[in-house]
Amino acid sequence: MTELYPSDPELLQKLNLEEENYLECFHDKLGSEPSTLKIKPNAKPSRIVLIDYDEIKAIRRVDIIPKALIPYLSKNTVSWMDVQGLGSEIILKQVGTIFKLHPLLLKDMVNVPQRPKVEDYNEQLMIIVQIVFFQSSEEEFSSEQVGFVLGQGYLLTFQERHIEDRFNIVRNRIYANQGKVRQTGADYLTYLLLDSIIDSYFPVLEKYGDRIEALEDKLVVQPQSSYLEEIYAIRRELLALRRAIWPLRNVTDLLVRGESCLIKPEVKIHFRDCYDHVIQLLDIVETYRELASSLMDVYLSAMSNKMNEIMQFLTVISTIFIPLTFIVGVYGMNFEYMPELHWRWSYVTCIGMMIIVAASLVFFFWRRGWFESFYTLKRD
Repeated sequence: MTELYPSDPELLQKLNLEEENYLECFHDKLGSEPSTLKIKPNAKPSRIVLIDYDEIKAIRRVDIIPKALIPYLSKNTVSWMDVQGLGSEIILKQVGTIFKLHPLLLKDMVNVPQRPKVEDYNEQLMIIVQIVFFQSSEEEFSSEQVGFVLGQGYLLTFQERHIEDRFNIVRNRIYANQGKVRQTGADYLTYLLLDSIIDSYFPVLEKYGDRIEALEDKLVVQPQSSYLEEIYAIRRELLALRRAIWPLRNVTDLLVRGESCLIKPEVKIHFRDCYDHVIQLLDIVETYRELASSLMDVYLSAMSNKMNEIMQFLTVISTIFIPLTFIVGVYGMNFEYMPELHWRWSYVTCIGMMIIVAASLVFFFWRRGWFESFYTLKRD
């Protein structure tokens, strides 16, 4: 049996192929190291944005190298290091070395997506959440992972892409020294960023509420089978939203009830507000899911009513023509001794009698209100 070693070209090619397939998989490769970083092929290159501030001043540096962050770890200021993009493995590993990140912590930050969670690493507190938003050209929402590493005097964040505008409100508050962000620590900054992420769910849910309301109006007025696909799409997207929001309840609850020394008691009060917002989001999601499920009942009921109206209209038409058909059938028989056939005014009398019968039935059905459904169908 021939033994292959790492220098063998065939083995190296095989290993590279397996690695490429592994990078395309959602789950970890069987037998891989627990701390293996999985960089997506389409991941954005990493860039670091630093904001360092205290009560007196605030500075901002963009596209700095990881080693340039070392001096800010020993300052008596609050340093916010924002890593935007997870496509540069070298930069990510350097950041992990500088901040002494646990290998499993760095893996959770880089290998996306992860379930929202909170983990205490003694001197560091890890928080992972999902941020949702709508692309300008898409009807379905998109989500990205945002990771927080809270330390003593600093906050390290990891974002999948360059989504700096998601946190522009917080950045502007730091630059303009609005509120008490410059007078507090990194734990309060963590609260502000987490609160902005949670608040981003409300516009998304509001848009789904408008979609459900508009679709319900369409189903009531003019139900069509093409609306079924939209109903299923809304139900599927709301389920995905629920999967992103539900773990947030545990995250905020742990931040409120946790005993981490990195979050001061006066800041935990603010995290209660985040917890209340998450509970409100869950209530809205559950309400919209019930409304989306009831859209199918609305569709079936509207289709049934439409079919009943059509059958009623056809029944009225048939009822009007039944006596006319009887009269025509009687005088269509070829009997020789039929007195009316030899009468001069028999044709006119027969036609007039048919008109009177038809007009009487039309007047009767109109008094009963049976033609209102016909008017509705014609208007639709």
